[in-house]
Amino acid sequence: MTAPVVVFAVGNPSRGDDAIGPVICGRLAKWLANEGLADRVELIEDFQLNIEHALDLQDRELALFIDAGENTPAPFIFAQIYPSTATSHTTHALPPEAVLEVYRQMEGKDPPPSFVLCVHGEKFGLGEPLTTAAENDAEAAFELLMGLCRQPILAKWESAVTSIG
Repeated sequence: MTAPVVVFAVGNPSRGDDAIGPVICGRLAKWLANEGLADRVELIEDFQLNIEHALDLQDRELALFIDAGENTPAPFIFAQIYPSTATSHTTHALPPEAVLEVYRQMEGKDPPPSFVLCVHGEKFGLGEPLTTAAENDAEAAFELLMGLCRQPILAKWESAVTSIG
């Protein structure tokens, strides 16, 4: 059985604040198990999004993409996103909107309602640790994330949309 919600956590744990996605993903996995919600949410962690991730959107009710953003206002942005043809496609990495567009082209229908949780990051250098600011911003984002997972309902997620966390 396919979980109704899929969460993509994107980032490189070896690049400072780019580790925000994987850090949140690990914490979310433990929290979902403790809350008895692990069967309702599938977690997918990767360094970057690729065309193949469109397959992970099949049979979902909601999708969430978590990533760090260098120019994101602190602590985070939570926004609904839509397929976009304006995004350039490469064989290496795609923004979430392009993954949604690949799904639409592949399936011939709109993807599930999708959102992005972009957490403020400051330092992304190779070998750098997660900054204290990023840890604090990830904590604020995790508070929102727990509420979203407790109520995986489109109207609830739409009401949580904000441009500044």
